[in-house]
Amino acid sequence: MNIESIYQIYKLHPNVQTDSRKLAAGDLFFALSGPNFDGNAFAAQALEKGAAYAVIDNPGYSQGDKTILVDNVLDCLQQLARHHRRQMDIPFIAITGSNGKTTTKELVAAVLKTRFRVYATEGNLNNHIGVPLTLLKVRDDAQMVIVEMGANHLHEIAGYCEVALPTHGIITNCGRAHLEGFGSPEGVRKAKGELYDYLRAAKGTVFLNTDLDYLAGMASGIDHIITYGHEKAQYTGHEQEGDLLLHVVLDTPEAAVFGTQLVGGYNFPNVMVAAAVGMHFGVDIKSVQAALQAYQPDNSRSQLLIRGNNRIILDAYNANPSSMREAIINFAQSSMDRKTLWLGGMKEMGAAEHDEHQELVRLIDQYQWEDVILVGREFEPMPGRYRYFETSAAALEYVKSHKPDGCSLLIKGSRGSKMELMLEAL
Repeated sequence: MNIESIYQIYKLHPNVQTDSRKLAAGDLFFALSGPNFDGNAFAAQALEKGAAYAVIDNPGYSQGDKTILVDNVLDCLQQLARHHRRQMDIPFIAITGSNGKTTTKELVAAVLKTRFRVYATEGNLNNHIGVPLTLLKVRDDAQMVIVEMGANHLHEIAGYCEVALPTHGIITNCGRAHLEGFGSPEGVRKAKGELYDYLRAAKGTVFLNTDLDYLAGMASGIDHIITYGHEKAQYTGHEQEGDLLLHVVLDTPEAAVFGTQLVGGYNFPNVMVAAAVGMHFGVDIKSVQAALQAYQPDNSRSQLLIRGNNRIILDAYNANPSSMREAIINFAQSSMDRKTLWLGGMKEMGAAEHDEHQELVRLIDQYQWEDVILVGREFEPMPGRYRYFETSAAALEYVKSHKPDGCSLLIKGSRGSKMELMLEAL
């Protein structure tokens, strides 16, 4: 069956599911397989639960006319998403970067939703499965679509662009992330730059942060560039002195001044690009300000929490050397009292793992702390003034009997470190 024929079925059954456990009656089930399971084996179960059709790539699991046999289920899912995307002539904004892409996606969506019907990546479904699923959730009433793109290897972003066909793009930054897959900081820039490469060829538009000089070089040759930053940009602004939460001044004729619910000056470019995107698309400044002021972070990203007498910065969804350094320095320089660090190891560092964690310990040693807990084998051989635990579960047991009281805590680490578990002790 060709993609056009499958697309006609999709139009009748537009709710796509890849997990048979989450199926609802009438859904279209794609039997994706992984390294440890064969999704085809769940086709019969999906149909029993009410799936309209099951897309499979192993004829041995056919269930008659309710199964659609294709060469490769994942390829079919991606081709179907691309075909659906091609039916729409509206802005598609792609967002990638080493740090801040999910927060940026949420902020941009919040601003644009004040004027448009917006569809955006849910959570961080930003990989080879999440990108097509995001596109297939877009309905006919869409006026704007925002697609987050994550990657840990070269050529991934290029592949996602061929599915999503973005008209606009944002690279938040290119830090020292996923070095195991990218090989080097230069590899990171090359990988993230695949978004610019696509937009350059497609005559698309880039929103570019002028505070990061290397982005201008990466964007060379792109005809349509909208700039934002502290200065020398079409949309400018700056941070305002305040407490731990970020306060922003937008340099508009009305001089918008507002506070946010985001922790840290490192979130300034995320707020700034959301404002720039909104104003570029005609959102009035008051609506921009209201949306950014109201946005409440969640899912362990730049959250400020209160537990008893303790103030907590919870930023434990992800971490790499760039984001760790910014978070630690911002925290150390804040006016908070009795500062305590609970940090988890950074994953996917490859050959740079030891050096990057050693550099982090050196940074920590430059400041005074009430207490420091480091979690994960990545920190094990490092000398320094801290408590070490192999897992967050082990650290939790210690903290339960040594609870901080009246402290300010930064909790940060890669997702695999599970540092959010430490909240159970507070």
